[in-house]
Amino acid sequence: MEQKKLDVVLGLQWGDEGKGKVVDVLTPSYKIVARFQGGPNAGHSLVFDGDSFVLHTVPSGIFRDGTQNVIGNGVVIDPVVLMEEIGAIEKMVGPITEKLVISKRAHLILPTHRMLDAASEAAKGKSKIGSTLKGIGPTYMDKTGRNGLRVGDILSGEFQERYDALKKKHFGLLAQYDFKYDITEYEKQWMAAVEELKRFAFIDSEVFVNEALQQGTPILAEGAQGSLLDIDFGTYPFVTSSNTLTAGVCTGLGIAPSRVGNVYGIFKAYCTRVGSGPFPTELFDEDGDKLREIGHEYGATTGRPRRTGWLDMVALKYAVMMNGVTDLIMMKSDVLDGFDTIKVAVAYEEKGKTLTSFPYDGGANVTPVYKEFPGWKTPLSGLRRYEDFPEAFKEYMRFIERETGCRIKIVSVGPDRGATVVRY
Repeated sequence: MEQKKLDVVLGLQWGDEGKGKVVDVLTPSYKIVARFQGGPNAGHSLVFDGDSFVLHTVPSGIFRDGTQNVIGNGVVIDPVVLMEEIGAIEKMVGPITEKLVISKRAHLILPTHRMLDAASEAAKGKSKIGSTLKGIGPTYMDKTGRNGLRVGDILSGEFQERYDALKKKHFGLLAQYDFKYDITEYEKQWMAAVEELKRFAFIDSEVFVNEALQQGTPILAEGAQGSLLDIDFGTYPFVTSSNTLTAGVCTGLGIAPSRVGNVYGIFKAYCTRVGSGPFPTELFDEDGDKLREIGHEYGATTGRPRRTGWLDMVALKYAVMMNGVTDLIMMKSDVLDGFDTIKVAVAYEEKGKTLTSFPYDGGANVTPVYKEFPGWKTPLSGLRRYEDFPEAFKEYMRFIERETGCRIKIVSVGPDRGATVVRY
């Protein structure tokens, strides 16, 4: 008997690739959209009908009618942030209680987790990793240390007792830092948000997802951050605290590897990065500034200016390999419209050697080897058919397809839902 499979959409760079828009565009083909990892450090931006919205924890299918949205067990949840987000969504579209369910196995970010995050980052000084200070790292540490508090615990009669025990442990850890903090006000908000969260169904998401697959329900698994921020295979230690690759779908939703179908890998036509860490193609010149301004490259969650650079084919091929990508989705192509020359890194030079595979240290000390392409100098934003694209842009796309061995399924030529060319 043929097994039903779910499809996956995830980022192939350092996050901020445009996953929110893509999920929103793909959702009409799916009945369930499920987030499988990460926390409120995610910022999935959607633009439609002249409105823009940034999602942090809620799956990006929430604005589509008839779509069930699942926050999976691999996600970490701050009840305050989640309820604020839900409140903003409900102002736009009305109640979403029936459209959103939450895994009992998802871990909770406590107010003290946020303090631990801030204290740890402050203590690192110049070695800061660029944490968003949302408490995500300390929450995943408690998860793997088997101390965590989970959504299912909210319904237990011992919730307050378990909360107090974990808070006490955190106070002990915070005593090691020269760090002033006060959680009184946030804790009140947190407890109120936990109560409010009870109006949503807490489910055994692994059973829910697998039963839906058995029934042939189309499911899209949505990742957060990007492949090069994966805790195992990213530019460690400048990474996030979860597995952002396709493999994370299995542990983050509770499905077997054989249940993974199409893997849609999203990448920008250039590169960006927020926070610290290696970035081989980073630009410090006018081109870098131009990319940032035209592309509005400021963090959706943090507002921080993003570092910008040319497309890195070495890193992209690595991400395609690690994720088993079946189809590519190219974002922000229109940002490159005004450039005379566009560059792509095809290799790295390090200590006289040429590297064509992504190195262990993420390319901390390499010099990129570039291939140059003529710019297309044509506004892409009004185009809606591949046939209408300028030849120079088509050649840029063909080069990426040849190098990665993957076809580019979707091309985004602007932020709005409609500024999308679906090729097949």
